[in-house]
Amino acid sequence: MDISIAKESHYHENRIALTPAAVRSLVRAGHNVFIESGAGQASGFDNELFSAVGAKIVFSKDEAFKRGKMLLKIFPPSLDEYRLLVGDQIVMSFLHLAAAHQEGVTILRERNITAIGMEIMEDNSGNLPILTPMSELAGQMALPIASYYLSNVGGGRGILLGGAAGVPPATVVVLGAGTVGLNAVRSARGLGCNIILFDSSLERLRYANDLFSKQLVTYLPHRYNLEKVLPVADVVIGAVLIHGEMTPKLVPEEIVKCMKTGSVILDVSIDQGGCVETSRPTNWATPSYTLHGVTHFCVPNMPSNVGRTATYALANATLPYILNIAANGPRRAFLEDPGLARGVYIYGGHVTHPLVATRFDIEYNSLNSIIGKG
Repeated sequence: MDISIAKESHYHENRIALTPAAVRSLVRAGHNVFIESGAGQASGFDNELFSAVGAKIVFSKDEAFKRGKMLLKIFPPSLDEYRLLVGDQIVMSFLHLAAAHQEGVTILRERNITAIGMEIMEDNSGNLPILTPMSELAGQMALPIASYYLSNVGGGRGILLGGAAGVPPATVVVLGAGTVGLNAVRSARGLGCNIILFDSSLERLRYANDLFSKQLVTYLPHRYNLEKVLPVADVVIGAVLIHGEMTPKLVPEEIVKCMKTGSVILDVSIDQGGCVETSRPTNWATPSYTLHGVTHFCVPNMPSNVGRTATYALANATLPYILNIAANGPRRAFLEDPGLARGVYIYGGHVTHPLVATRFDIEYNSLNSIIGKG
């Protein structure tokens, strides 16, 4: 199969879909890999490294998009990039179609694209094997970022997260006990912060209590609890994920107005719409803004700032799926791997994800009914 990788156009997106080692595996399996010139530069992989393992370098975005039967991307395509797609392609990316522009979805349907969202692919246990390593990185990054914005130079209240002898540490509130949330808790615990964790699942809260030996406070995210806790927070980390859906606005603007001046909100769930009503997407050029005296950090692609580590982690997770699709074609790959099949938003122009169909008022077709299973 012809597989292409385009250079990411989103500002400060430093990741690339595959490492040279992963490309070598595909080439040795008999596939052609086309990579847009400079696509790996930001993550430390130059053209020569890819050429040395058998990739073919192309010198325009148009060619990169059109040479491959399968197109691999990281950041969701822009509308201009959607318009470069050709009929019957396979597109694999963090598509986040639940938060996408309707024109992009229309293009995918009209051109019979098979659209695979890496953020909703599952393994045999129902976990998210591609999203998980990126969530691990984002959770680990949250506390160093918060530390900067709490400092005087960062515009904050001049607070050290861990405090000092005779000086209490910062209070860190984490919304969501998933992968991002628990990694953020682990980092905050290592610094000695006061930690308050919210989740709607008592099972997840019990797990967190056991994992961290009850060295944190846990709450259900009722409005009363949020109104009581967030005004004392120095840092709020939004780590809410509803699988394949827009994130609910867990924190209304009225509560943000009651937070301390100079406190910090990191809305890690912004790529699915964000869980704080005052959040809006930012980027690494202008990552933060202040509203109601509270610093908001809402960069959707946080792991891109550690592009090399993130690329290795991502390629480790995606390569088996890419090899499967390239060797067997999408239909057989979906039949053999139900978890991969659950990552399909659109197949041959048909919307196969019920939440996307509902949001855009489009007819829903189950993937199994289209590919002939069941």
